[in-house]
Amino acid sequence: MSALLPLLVAVPTVTGVAGYMARGLRVPTLAELAAPRAPVAARRPGVEYFDPSELTTVDRRGFVRQVETFRVEPWGLYMARSVAEHRFLQSWLLPELAVRVDLIQPRLGDHRGQNYRLGIGEYGPAGPRRWKAVDHYLEIVVRHGRSAELRGIGNLLAAHSAGLIDTEPAHRALDRATAAVDGLAACDHDVERWLAVHGVTLTWL
Repeated sequence: MSALLPLLVAVPTVTGVAGYMARGLRVPTLAELAAPRAPVAARRPGVEYFDPSELTTVDRRGFVRQVETFRVEPWGLYMARSVAEHRFLQSWLLPELAVRVDLIQPRLGDHRGQNYRLGIGEYGPAGPRRWKAVDHYLEIVVRHGRSAELRGIGNLLAAHSAGLIDTEPAHRALDRATAAVDGLAACDHDVERWLAVHGVTLTWL
């Protein structure tokens, strides 16, 4: 059993997560964490590179993908690319918050009321030309104005047990995720309102 389990059990006490459930957060209960379940395959943290000068990304498997738009702002890096016919992925990498904000739309130009995916990890420049994103397994699915669901705890526990992520960054990922959920709940699950509290203004195509 991962050494992180005591921290997960303590989370409601130290961060107020128990109170979030009334405001839309879905976190595993102690009984759910202890219950037998299918093992989760451990994997290394995913790493992705972004090259604004070449308009490309390199995903965790080494595939190079073309990007329509990059933009650098004081708070982070913006990217937009096609992921399928008539579907677009827009992402913001926000180093100070250790959050990646993803928005997938059937068409560009109307993001009001959309659901967001917030990845927890390490994001920032990696040299003079590229940015780097390191996935720390946890993500928050935000249903605008309704709820926030924390996912990936099983993946984090499996990776930690397998020695693929150290205890310190794993704890840090949990702290960041719960802080984000707390902030989202206080802002009625409005991602852009929560980010505005931190001086971040996102713009989308």
